[in-house]
Amino acid sequence: MATLPPQMTDEQIRDMIQGPGDVEWSYEMRRQCQEILPGLLLGPLQASKSLPILQELGVTHIVCIRDAKEAFSVRPRFPEHFRYMVLDVQDSEEQNLIRLFPQAKQFIDEAVAAGGRVLVHCNGGISLSPAFVVMYVMQHHNLSWEDALHLVQNRRYCISPNGGFLTQLKEYESIYKARNAVASFPQYQAAAARRKRAVEDDEDGDERDEERKRAFVDQDDAMQT
Repeated sequence: MATLPPQMTDEQIRDMIQGPGDVEWSYEMRRQCQEILPGLLLGPLQASKSLPILQELGVTHIVCIRDAKEAFSVRPRFPEHFRYMVLDVQDSEEQNLIRLFPQAKQFIDEAVAAGGRVLVHCNGGISLSPAFVVMYVMQHHNLSWEDALHLVQNRRYCISPNGGFLTQLKEYESIYKARNAVASFPQYQAAAARRKRAVEDDEDGDERDEERKRAFVDQDDAMQT
């Protein structure tokens, strides 16, 4: 069953989305990673190439998202030090991210739950990996796609998911909220299951009654002949 995000006040949500107000963004920071949520970092390929920096940041897991044609350069570099998940994803507006997201979410959830820290990166850290992180933030904190996008953008100012990815972020908001609604009311699930069984039992009973009636009719016909 899905785990629902903790409830927060409107003020807490606004403060969380706004993020730290004392950070002055510089062009050089595009090449670095930023912490989006506790234990979740987002950045470009460049941020995954320095073992000392990764260790200094306390990274334990890395989600490497790449286009298949980038596999030579965008790849796990320190498999003996970190646990990797590699996702081959086209950075195009037609690419389906929603289908691929659940496995990335599970990887991140398990890492953070175990006390780890996860770096999610693609080549530039501008469109592809930010789209995955926005989806994660959206579901983790029960936010709208716009609030989740602003939260990530307020920590990594250079992100800009392409139009196709933005459309999927909107679609995913409806998907995860529907799942949360079902998870919030398990008694309704049980009641629905009971109603379904009752209907099936009634249908089975009606079929048995019809069979018995046909048997009596057949028996009467046989006796008359």
